[in-house]
Amino acid sequence: METKKLTVDISLVLPTYNEEESIPLLYETIKPIMEAMNRSYEIIFVDDGSDDNTISLLHQLQKQDRTLKIIKFRRNYGQTPAMSAGFDYAQGNIIIPMDADLQNDPKDIPRLIAKIEEGYDIVSGWRKHRRDKALTRKLPSMIANKIISKFTGVRIHDYGCTLKAYRGSVVKTMHLYSDMHRFLPAMGLLTGAKVVEMPVTHHARRFGISKYGISRTGKVIVDLLTIKLITGFSLKPMYLFGGAALIALFFAIIFTIVSIFQYAWYTTESFYPLSLWTTGFLFWWLSTSLISIGFLCECVVKTSKWRRGRLQKVLAEYIEPGGEI
Repeated sequence: METKKLTVDISLVLPTYNEEESIPLLYETIKPIMEAMNRSYEIIFVDDGSDDNTISLLHQLQKQDRTLKIIKFRRNYGQTPAMSAGFDYAQGNIIIPMDADLQNDPKDIPRLIAKIEEGYDIVSGWRKHRRDKALTRKLPSMIANKIISKFTGVRIHDYGCTLKAYRGSVVKTMHLYSDMHRFLPAMGLLTGAKVVEMPVTHHARRFGISKYGISRTGKVIVDLLTIKLITGFSLKPMYLFGGAALIALFFAIIFTIVSIFQYAWYTTESFYPLSLWTTGFLFWWLSTSLISIGFLCECVVKTSKWRRGRLQKVLAEYIEPGGEI
């Protein structure tokens, strides 16, 4: 799947997984709002391996609406890969992702666009009055938001809100994997993008159950550590691993010198601490390993763009309007 040129004003990207009940109502709400703005647009549904009638409903809608586009995953990969595929294919100067479960309100779309046109690169939605279960959704989200803000220094109330607006030229430079879509505002701000947060409407879920829960908290923490490393060392991994290797080398030299002095000082009848030699050897080994990892990471950085393009081709297929499922 190749990245397309930015040829329309607005791209909506909707990751979708088993939302057959929500799709018709969502489309009926989105369509008049997009038409009323009198701007070129596209609606991109990314089907994340649904096993219900979601893809059939999307195909039926596509037959009557040429602005509706479908990307179909061969199996369920998760929200972040779905959003990444949608971003890559989107042709809009402004790209707006939103959930397909009717909890985000399409009426907020014009407000997000207006905020982008004030000069911002990223407008992050804030579900100020969130309509979710307190224990399993709101509490873990609140904790995660505070941890992320503290760790990154980027003060945003609601990292988990899917409804955001991005300049296409900005978001297309960001590489997503794992569950990192929620970190896009922090990634953008840490790399120089102009970011603002705006309250948006949030509705209670009308159909089905949430696909996500408290189990994601652990992933968030791991991804947070990863994103910190990415923003600081993604283009220069040798700085990280080389620095750690120098620290290990320092301790290796210290333990080796101490071991030599211990060997020279003690007589054959005296106790000799073999553990000093062992510890010194381990630090020498660690230093060499870290340098090797650093070189490997430098090689990965050089080839990551090519590998990412290949991955998209494996994960998903684009369905042309009028094409077969």
